[in-house]
Amino acid sequence: MRIGLNLPHYGPLTAPEAVAGVSRAAESLGFDSLWTGDRILAPLQPSDRYPGGDGTMPAEMATYLDPLTALTFAAAGTSRIRLGTSTLNALWYPPVLLARTLTTLDVLSRGRLDVGLGLGWLRDEYTATGVPWEGRGARLDETLDVLEEIWGAEVVGHEGPLFRVPPSRILPKPVQRPRPPILLAGLTPQATGRIARRADGWLAVGLPLPYLRSLWQKITSEAEAYGRDTPLRIVQRLNPRLTSSPADPARVPAMGTLRQIADYAKAAAADEVFIDLTLTVTTQDEMLDLAGRFLDLMRAG
Repeated sequence: MRIGLNLPHYGPLTAPEAVAGVSRAAESLGFDSLWTGDRILAPLQPSDRYPGGDGTMPAEMATYLDPLTALTFAAAGTSRIRLGTSTLNALWYPPVLLARTLTTLDVLSRGRLDVGLGLGWLRDEYTATGVPWEGRGARLDETLDVLEEIWGAEVVGHEGPLFRVPPSRILPKPVQRPRPPILLAGLTPQATGRIARRADGWLAVGLPLPYLRSLWQKITSEAEAYGRDTPLRIVQRLNPRLTSSPADPARVPAMGTLRQIADYAKAAAADEVFIDLTLTVTTQDEMLDLAGRFLDLMRAG
């Protein structure tokens, strides 16, 4: 299992020193990957409930750096650790510009990017970016079409219901060929079907294990039905509030001790898991101490 760490790009640790310091330390400690999420605002009167806890968005999410800029900053100070988004809300960005930014990150990091995309859950953010909430699935499918064409074709030309790209050369191409890995988030039948049909893997979250396994079985079965013979990956995000004493097992992995979270992650047996400590820590030293202990627990037999 590959082990990753969420980059401190939101909440109390958004200073350049923290982003750079945690990135370098994570690579030195032996983490396999660094990850960022995507949030643009914290509405005073939200259109939708937060999908976790009591439905209230964590206060830490009111402060949020741009995820791709933060990863590029991290890439400049590291050489080995992979860089991923879980998740980048793809529809907020024009696909041609999104392709260029992702390509730039892959080139500047010498091919270390994992492209994790989702649709988000907050209608207020769609309002703020001028993107329709309706028709999100079709818009994501066409966005993926544009990305793949830009990354793969010598001459790019796209004519679709939502986007048009005149015949053009768009360079450079990503270092990773034929393209960076694409991971998709989602729990609905439409989302899992899209993962099975066209993604390289699933961006999972901390779900009850029976539900997690049933969804994964559904995705892999659908992928086989589509005739896909390349194994898909699960990359799982865990963002617990850590406790000093054991939590009710029913609350894990939303909360619990570091050992409870590590035991859950081992039982989930994803291909890759990364921990987001932002809801627990307030200093860089705290983050790195807990990150190192989590890595040790995960590497232990």
